[in-house]
Amino acid sequence: MLPPNQAAAGATAASPIRVLIADDQDMVRTGFRFFLDAQPDITVVAEAADGEEAVALARRLRPDVCLLDIRMPRLDGLEATRLLAGPEVADPLRVVVVTTFDLDEYVYGALRGGACGFLLKDSGPTLLAEAVRAAAAGDSLVSPSVTVRLLRHLTAPRPPAAAAPRPAAAEPLTDRELDVVRLVALGRTNAEIAAELYVSLSTVKTHLSSVQLKLGARNRVEIAAWAWQHGHARPRP
Repeated sequence: MLPPNQAAAGATAASPIRVLIADDQDMVRTGFRFFLDAQPDITVVAEAADGEEAVALARRLRPDVCLLDIRMPRLDGLEATRLLAGPEVADPLRVVVVTTFDLDEYVYGALRGGACGFLLKDSGPTLLAEAVRAAAAGDSLVSPSVTVRLLRHLTAPRPPAAAAPRPAAAEPLTDRELDVVRLVALGRTNAEIAAELYVSLSTVKTHLSSVQLKLGARNRVEIAAWAWQHGHARPRP
């Protein structure tokens, strides 16, 4: 299950991104491991065949990124996500949900549960590696095929009985913070934001930390949701 010496390896700046794969299908886990282990900056440190095993391994090994399927025995991926990355978790892990099922309730359930990414299994190996790197860097990646629908859902008028949108910021965002927020809502990575605004990567991270505190947001997905709900973002033309 665990490659020799990798699980215990200390994290350094040069260390590869440590990944846990949880999926009830042997062939899927094997395929993901084969491709990710071939990347020079990624290593798979554990595999799990069900949600309970995934949660136990993740809590023990503290991988940089957890790739979780949704439909798994004993504990499904949405509940495993909530236990590892949800709002009640003191030190949340970074979770990317990877599934065959392109269903709205799964997308919203995963993101509400604390996932920082949602990927369809047919997105291809390149996007899988990009999702792992994005999650490890504090970014988010959602499969392109569901992104437009997700943003439409976030901006759609809500009936009175529906949950209210996230409240306005407790403290107003600065103009530069709003610039960063708009680009986050459009799916830009930290590096892309830095290039577009002509600032350093560390400056972008500082702005994002400030925005998270002001909005009470747990991750960039919630920052993007706030931006769309409050009219601070527009889709790409």
